[in-house]
Amino acid sequence: MDLKTKYLGLDLKHPIVASPSPIPQKLDGIRRLEDAGAAAVVLFSLFEEQIRYETESYDYLSQASSNTFAESLSFFPNLEDFKAGPDEYLNIIRRATDASDIPVIASLNAMTSEGWSDFAHQMEQAGAKAIELNAYYIPSVDQSSYDVEQRYIEMVKAVRQSVKIPIAVKLPPYFSSMGDMALKLIGAGANGLVLFNRLYQPDMDIENREVVPSLELSNPHEMRLPLLWIANLYGHVGCSLAGTTGVHRGSDVVKYILAGADVAMTTSALLKNGIGHLSTIIREFEEWGDAHEYQSVSQMRGSMSKLKVLDPSAYDRSNYVKVLQSYLPKRDLEIRQGRWDPVV
Repeated sequence: MDLKTKYLGLDLKHPIVASPSPIPQKLDGIRRLEDAGAAAVVLFSLFEEQIRYETESYDYLSQASSNTFAESLSFFPNLEDFKAGPDEYLNIIRRATDASDIPVIASLNAMTSEGWSDFAHQMEQAGAKAIELNAYYIPSVDQSSYDVEQRYIEMVKAVRQSVKIPIAVKLPPYFSSMGDMALKLIGAGANGLVLFNRLYQPDMDIENREVVPSLELSNPHEMRLPLLWIANLYGHVGCSLAGTTGVHRGSDVVKYILAGADVAMTTSALLKNGIGHLSTIIREFEEWGDAHEYQSVSQMRGSMSKLKVLDPSAYDRSNYVKVLQSYLPKRDLEIRQGRWDPVV
């Protein structure tokens, strides 16, 4: 099978991309990802807090973040704890693009549209082949859905005006109309959508009455929501689509491509199993394609999207109803299958 694909206009040797993680925080990690076979690498995120720390006072940022949710200041990060500042981040981009043959995609993580434009331009000048915008934002209770959507749209517009390289937006799954929001972001200048951002909700320490950070690695069950929306958006949005979350095996990549994604991104599987596991995912994906007689990734892409699947209702409300009505308790299921042996 011809494994080549395009993502954000970039030519990739196959559709498996290493997504942001601690691994590419150093040049050695990027080289190891390339050696393991990654088609491209999305660098770890540079946070808006880090950029502002270089140019404005910490007080300004604290006041801005207090409008997001009441407890924000209680776990606002110490800026000294960040692994790399803006200057070091740009240096990593320069060194990585010089030392590797795969595209290096920069990642910006922010909550406002301010302070992005100039640094996005510097990322482009440093050699980044594209920029992934990752907006982690919790709206306050008095904000309208329109205001929330505008925040994302203005963010994309600001970056689009400052760079010529492709822009991908990593979205949360919580918009009331995902399709409409996707079209608005593309209209604002986005070249691709990454579905979906995993919002790491805090946990509670009930003994000490504290809100504490909580991070769990993804699992394949989390693929179902991005699969649903990639399958629905394919053929309607005219931009690159990336599936992220839950990619642990080659079969997970197959599902994303069948739904309509251009690439599948993985991180948790590499943190759990080691960077070498990337080679296993690539091999499993290729073996599945060969076994099912696909000639190319482009032939596979979208063949199980809503546009192409024999029963489009599988992605609609009728499937929701069918799933709920199909559930049977274990005993009833065994009776139906003739396997239940009552114990007297």
